[in-house]
Amino acid sequence: MASQDTAGQRDAEPDEHADVEVEREQGAPAVEELDEETRARRDAALRRVRKFGDPVLRASALPVERFDDQLRTEIERMGELMHDALGVGLAATQLGIMHRVLVYRALPEDPLTALVNPVLEWASEEREQAEEGCLSLPGVHVEVERPSRVRVRARDGAGEETVIEAEGLPARIVQHEMDHLDGVLILDRIGRETRKEAMRAMREALEGRTPAPSEDDGDAEEPQREPVRSGR
Repeated sequence: MASQDTAGQRDAEPDEHADVEVEREQGAPAVEELDEETRARRDAALRRVRKFGDPVLRASALPVERFDDQLRTEIERMGELMHDALGVGLAATQLGIMHRVLVYRALPEDPLTALVNPVLEWASEEREQAEEGCLSLPGVHVEVERPSRVRVRARDGAGEETVIEAEGLPARIVQHEMDHLDGVLILDRIGRETRKEAMRAMREALEGRTPAPSEDDGDAEEPQREPVRSGR
């Protein structure tokens, strides 16, 4: 997930316009300011993230039944990839893994939080609108309205029950990643005209170009790519 509040799959290195979908940790430098090693790790991490058009992003993840070392390794690797991408949240489905697992870290000083089989128990009537982006939707930044506070019941990597009460940015990240687990993208939470502009921006970002005005992009369909990879 990418948000204005914090900071394509091509073999060629994208220019600065193709980086705008990446959510940066608060205080992280701009992409063009990254040192060579950090940029290389980041680019490698982003190549692992499934992009718009991959059917896995429209599939509903399956509940996790076994809480074992393999699951904990999966969570650890998700956290490392999110860190390398300078991100703050990641859902397993964005890596082609059909598990109801998400990880997030809203602030650099926060510990990594993993939620397994998360269930939204409560959401506030108060709602907030803020700009979001997504690693799976290069170049897209759109205003999304969500409840400002949520309570989520889940399990951790060891299978222990946990309840998360979040507000502000953490609440937004958790809701964004839970959407991914249900095959929902931020494109589904905006109006038709905004969606057309977002689709155009994504195409331009993947091509490494600054979006140019267009009369009407229409409602683009999602291309079908490689099949969904099943979980364990």
